[in-house]
Amino acid sequence: MKIAFLTCHDLLNGAPQRRADAFEHDLQIGALRSAMAGARSTVIAIDWRSPLEAFDGFDIALLGTAWDYQDHPLAFLTRLDELASRGIDVCNPPAVARWNIDKGYLRALELADVVTIPTLWRDDPDAADIEAAFDKFTCERVVVKRRVGAGAVGQVDFMLSAPPPAAWRLGCAGLIQPFLPSIVTEGEYSLIFIDGEFSHALVKRPAAGDYRIQSLYGGVETAVTPSANDLRAARNVLDALPFKDLLYARIDMVRGLEGKLCLMEAELIEPYLYPLQGPDLGARLARAIQKRGL
Repeated sequence: MKIAFLTCHDLLNGAPQRRADAFEHDLQIGALRSAMAGARSTVIAIDWRSPLEAFDGFDIALLGTAWDYQDHPLAFLTRLDELASRGIDVCNPPAVARWNIDKGYLRALELADVVTIPTLWRDDPDAADIEAAFDKFTCERVVVKRRVGAGAVGQVDFMLSAPPPAAWRLGCAGLIQPFLPSIVTEGEYSLIFIDGEFSHALVKRPAAGDYRIQSLYGGVETAVTPSANDLRAARNVLDALPFKDLLYARIDMVRGLEGKLCLMEAELIEPYLYPLQGPDLGARLARAIQKRGL
C-alpha cells in the first residue's frame, strides 16, 4: 500500500524555511510511518499542490497536515475531487472536507441539539456587529473568527472597554462569539476518535497573557482522562455528524458558563491528532486503514 500524506510546502523536510509547528507534522507522520512499516506500506509526505502526475501509484491520500488549505479553499477541494476521480481513496473524503471547511456547519450541529457556543454570523463583521454582539451576549469580551480558517489565523478579540475603531472590518465572512473564561482557567479539550472509537484526550492551555491554545502561540498540551459526561458530550457531537464512516475526528470543546462542555469545532479535515498524548495513535490509524481494505 502506498499512502500519500498530504501536507504543505513549508512543512516538508528541506523547505527553505519550515514553519514553527513543523515538529507536529514530523510527530504525526512519524507515528503513522512506524505503525505502517510492518504492513509493507509506505507513507510519503507530498505537497497537496504537486502536479497530479505526482500522485500516480498512490492507493490512499490522507489529508495529513495540509495546514494552508484555508488560504486556498477552492483549490484544495478541487484537488481532493481530482484525487478521488483518479481512484485514490481520500480520507476523510472530499464531501466531508467540503462540509467541514466552513464553520457554518456549527449551525447545523446546533439544530441537531449539540451544545455550541452562542454565535452571531455575519458576511463581513464590522464595528457595529461587535457592538451588537456585546449587547446580545451581555459580555465584556468577544472573539471574532473567519468562517474558513484554521489555527486562529486572522482571529481577533475585543473588549467592551476597547471596541474596534469605527472603520474596522474583518474582511471576510466571520462569526462572533462571547469569550469563555474557561479557555484560560481550564483550557480547551480535544477528544480524538479513530474509526469511530475513542482514542485519547488532552487539554490545551494558552501561554500566560494569551487565550490562543495553539503551539505557535506558546500553548501547551497535557493528556487527560475525560469524565464520563465529557466523553458523552464529545460522542454526541460525533453521532450528530452527517458522516458515519470517518477515519478520524477531533472534537474540540470548552467549558461553558453552565459547566457543560460546548463544541468549539469538529475538526474533520487535517487536524493534528497529538501522538505524544496518544502513543498508540499510529497503531490505531494503521488498523483502521487495514480494516477498511484500503
